[in-house]
Amino acid sequence: MKRSLKWLAVLTTIGMLFVLLGGALVTKTDSGMGCGQSWPLCHGEVIPSNITPELVIELAHRLVSGALGIMVLVLAIWSWKAIGHIRETKFLAFLSFFFIVLQGLIGAAAVVWGQNDFVLAIHFGISLISFAAVFLLTLLIFEVDKKFKAEKVIIDKKMSTHIIGITIYSFIVVYTGALVRHTNASLVCPDWPLCVNSDPSLPNNLYQWVQMGHRAAAGLIFIWIAYVTYLAIRHYQHQKVIYWAWITSFILVSLQVVSGASVIFSRLNLYVALAHAFFISCLFGVLSYLVLLVSRNKKNSQSLSNQNEVKQEGSNYVPPAQ
Repeated sequence: MKRSLKWLAVLTTIGMLFVLLGGALVTKTDSGMGCGQSWPLCHGEVIPSNITPELVIELAHRLVSGALGIMVLVLAIWSWKAIGHIRETKFLAFLSFFFIVLQGLIGAAAVVWGQNDFVLAIHFGISLISFAAVFLLTLLIFEVDKKFKAEKVIIDKKMSTHIIGITIYSFIVVYTGALVRHTNASLVCPDWPLCVNSDPSLPNNLYQWVQMGHRAAAGLIFIWIAYVTYLAIRHYQHQKVIYWAWITSFILVSLQVVSGASVIFSRLNLYVALAHAFFISCLFGVLSYLVLLVSRNKKNSQSLSNQNEVKQEGSNYVPPAQ
């Protein structure tokens, strides 16, 4: 595989992380209207005359997203031609470009016409899908030269169900977290893990419900991933890809919980908040790769079954009498 394609894939994957963090930065600093109700220009000007911190953040995010849109397009076309024979390539190539364009259009619509907070919260999730598709394309590119190999993984039905269930549920966790940011509900609950530790009663307004709903969702995914990691340690030590993927997932979800609590304790420290977005992005990437392995599992299981049948027939072979 050409080294230049590998470099492009790695740089695009890293760049997509910057797009995700840039979007989180725009939301956390209330810079969404830094360029006014004008898109793609700022206040209708090619070179803005009134420079503000919010304008710089919003404009930088637009420029980075635009550059990454071009890089994703090039990567998608190049991958399609170079490794299009691999089953997942074309689907992931389409997915990566489609969703980065979609997130740009939603962002533009929010600037020009405005959007409800519950609609805007999906913006981060759409970017996350594009990032995951680019990340998986990168792994496929490295797989071709056997730099990264996991074609023969066998996953039982129970583990497959957990993988798909947690991945879908993680998107719900992402949405509730984005909703917390877009509704400015990050600090409506001054304590952790309860909204007010001295008062264990139910939330009494929408913003507290949004915040506590996200905490409950995050707590559940932590418990779920911890349980599946335990299963992986017990039953998948011989399959290192599954084994280490779940250990990595547990580390990331733990960091996600710790950073989420730290957001409250630090009173919305910007770096802690960005780390919170970074950890969930990495976690979703790992879970997406596990879903890719599940999609290959039926073929691998059939291949293993055929091999066992051949071995069994060979063991039952009786040579003809002389």
